[in-house]
Amino acid sequence: MSGHSKWATIKRKKGAADAKRGQLFTRLAREIAIAAREGGGDLDANFKLRIAVDKARAENMPKENIDRAIKRGTGEDKSGGEIERVTYEGYAPHGIAVMIECLTENRNRTVAEIRHVLTHAGGNMAEVGSVAWQFDRIAYFAIPSAGVDYDKVFEWAVEGGANDITQDEETIEIIAPPEAFRAINELLQKAKLETEDAELRMVPKQEIGLGLEETLKVMRVIEELEDLDDVDSVYTNLLISEEALAALEA
Repeated sequence: MSGHSKWATIKRKKGAADAKRGQLFTRLAREIAIAAREGGGDLDANFKLRIAVDKARAENMPKENIDRAIKRGTGEDKSGGEIERVTYEGYAPHGIAVMIECLTENRNRTVAEIRHVLTHAGGNMAEVGSVAWQFDRIAYFAIPSAGVDYDKVFEWAVEGGANDITQDEETIEIIAPPEAFRAINELLQKAKLETEDAELRMVPKQEIGLGLEETLKVMRVIEELEDLDDVDSVYTNLLISEEALAALEA
């Protein structure tokens, strides 16, 4: 499993506090609202909405919150401003590239908060397109490997269009082109396999390694960005070593 995936697992285990969960619910509600606005409120007809709702249910988000978010997206609930999805590009300290995906009702607030975090740490915002070329968009799935037949998962993933399937002692990871996401997801759901992650994400074409202290500094900046209310996901080309993961977990 890649360093980024292990780091995500560590953060997920540490992020069980109520305050973090409330922030997570806000982000999930925005994601549901956007999916409903773009494709309607019918889960059977709107695949993006179904994925967003499944993710919310996996985090034990209350049903009334989910229903309210869908109604907000379809326009039945007029409360609050219009949410939009926007991506910002920048550099963390030591020239590490970052792609910051946001769900926001106020672009000015969002960009000001991101700029503050980056510049305070010695990084900077970047022009559109100047960072994005360093990343590829992929479909990504992570499945707990305990009690799961890897060969069966491999068959389903290949059938759905995956181009890379790996396994370690904890997780089976599937990587595929974005257009294969729906087919693979439906095959895994049909097999009743639990997924820890099922999403479209960005991965760096080439990772950059730093010393331990520099790596930890960049990781702290990324966590600061992720803690901003409007930030949904942060992707980076930082190479996260086992040494850095051990220091973070400790």
